[in-house]
Amino acid sequence: MAGGLLMKRSEAREQAFALVFERTINHEPTQDLIDSAGLSRDLLVDDFAERLAQGVENHEAAIDEMIEKYIRGWKIGRLSKVALSTLRLSVYEILFEEEIPNSVSINEAVELAKKYGGAEDAPFINGVLGSLDKALGEKHA
Repeated sequence: MAGGLLMKRSEAREQAFALVFERTINHEPTQDLIDSAGLSRDLLVDDFAERLAQGVENHEAAIDEMIEKYIRGWKIGRLSKVALSTLRLSVYEILFEEEIPNSVSINEAVELAKKYGGAEDAPFINGVLGSLDKALGEKHA
């Protein structure tokens, strides 16, 4: 039920984060969350936000595998829901959204972690994503 709403990418990314976070908690399909947002809260979901949230759902196994690889000493189940949702969104962008530079994905993830997470979430997320970025190399030279 996306409304073709146009918002800044950072606002749309925050909306995508909210969808990924909600799905992390209740495990409902992203489309159901989008539909219920439109019906119960009269909320339009930005097309970019929908694309990101659907992408996270569609590639969750590969994303989680990548997260597990770079959270050295941690288990994915021990991460806060905010940290996990933020990492899922950013790792999706890094792996599957070619037009978004890795540095933008990382910076936006750190900002989301600062806004919604605990004090340790932003530096942790920055470190994990920095290691992933270094391993993969920047998409855009």
